[in-house]
Amino acid sequence: MNKLAQIDFGNLEGKIGVTAFPDLGSLISGTPLILAYAFAGSLLLLYLIFGSFRYMLAQGDPKALQAAKAHITSALIGFVIVFTSYWIVQLVGIFLGLTQFNAIF
Repeated sequence: MNKLAQIDFGNLEGKIGVTAFPDLGSLISGTPLILAYAFAGSLLLLYLIFGSFRYMLAQGDPKALQAAKAHITSALIGFVIVFTSYWIVQLVGIFLGLTQFNAIF
């Protein structure tokens, strides 16, 4: 029986479907864009819900209301940025002929 330190993970990589990423650049380039957009969308939703709860629980306090409005505004601006980045990636893919960016959804 092999101990964990004796396992050749390079051989194991192709057999179990897990890809090893030796550095941060290959991790980012190996991540499908759909996962990145789903993660960003989930964070935006959580941030919007957090700001909404803060708004409801402010109880008329002007500083708390202003902070809650700032969270909601930031979430909406983040949504616009993520939505725009999707279309920019699509346009760059079309103009440069990169097929991996076309119709990722």
